[in-house]
Amino acid sequence: MEFAKTFAIATSGLKAQSGRMKVIAENIANADSTAPAPGADPYRRKIVSFSSALDKELQARTVALGRVQNDLTEFTTRHEPGHPAADDRGNVKYPNVNTMIESVDMREAQRSYEANLNVIGATRRMIARTLELLRA
Repeated sequence: MEFAKTFAIATSGLKAQSGRMKVIAENIANADSTAPAPGADPYRRKIVSFSSALDKELQARTVALGRVQNDLTEFTTRHEPGHPAADDRGNVKYPNVNTMIESVDMREAQRSYEANLNVIGATRRMIARTLELLRA
């Protein structure tokens, strides 16, 4: 039964980090987009949160992707009077996405994902070894 808990916890971590990577990828994809209309707001960076849940069947705490919220920091503006998204003063708003921060967040999410995969692999090896010992 403890092996089932290990699988449940690691699998929940995989799902949560996968969702986090999708949000980060969306942020990176929209890092250079502009507003659809002059003076309008461009894409706003999204931030993920995690929540803890109890798997009642296994009596194990798992993690899940929580709410995805908008980052309320200011947009970057550049003076580009000829740009189609420029406001009446010639300023263009760009998303509040810093690709360097997103890259670091993506790498952290990838490492967490890999760690959960390693837990699943180690658990499978322990189960296989236990079965080998029981057969002997």
